[in-house]
Amino acid sequence: MTSPFDSPSSDPFLVFHEWLALAEKSELNDPTAAALATASKAAVPSVRMVLVKGVDARGVRFFTNTESQKGSELHENPKAAVCFHWKSLRRQVRFEGIIETQTRSEIDQYFHSRSRASQVAAAVSAQSHPLTSRATLDDAVRKFTEELGDAPVPLPETWGGFLLVPNRIEFWKDGKDRLHDRMQFTRSESGWKTQRLYP
Repeated sequence: MTSPFDSPSSDPFLVFHEWLALAEKSELNDPTAAALATASKAAVPSVRMVLVKGVDARGVRFFTNTESQKGSELHENPKAAVCFHWKSLRRQVRFEGIIETQTRSEIDQYFHSRSRASQVAAAVSAQSHPLTSRATLDDAVRKFTEELGDAPVPLPETWGGFLLVPNRIEFWKDGKDRLHDRMQFTRSESGWKTQRLYP
């Protein structure tokens, strides 16, 4: 097991995947759930939980309605932060960086990997916008499903994918008497630089 504290030159993504593998065994629900923080053009912050759909050397991938609050804010202010917190492990990982848009083919591939019911829900929902009643939503789902029949669910124009390209990654591990371990990775032209931080 690679430790960012014992081996500070470690690849942060390798460490992340080793920690995630542990979380997949210990977390009761959604080990890939993370808090996504965005901000409006006026720098008003907001945060919510999302399901991350991939982490590799390029960054952190997630998908959403581009006209939702988070989608709009990511276009207005393409900077964001993601925090994974695994309570069962008493560990967390933070990513901070800039936002890039994923390609339409990547978005389409992910969209059609979802269950059909989830595809329908994404196609019908005007995410984050006012809804008069739950019955209105249920009726829209029923009507859209009937209209589709057996046809594939078309990729909505408003469905998008984002990639958070990190310039900073921090690993945090609970310690006795609140003497936690924190290791910061910052991106440089020559690679990742590491720095221990006070708890």
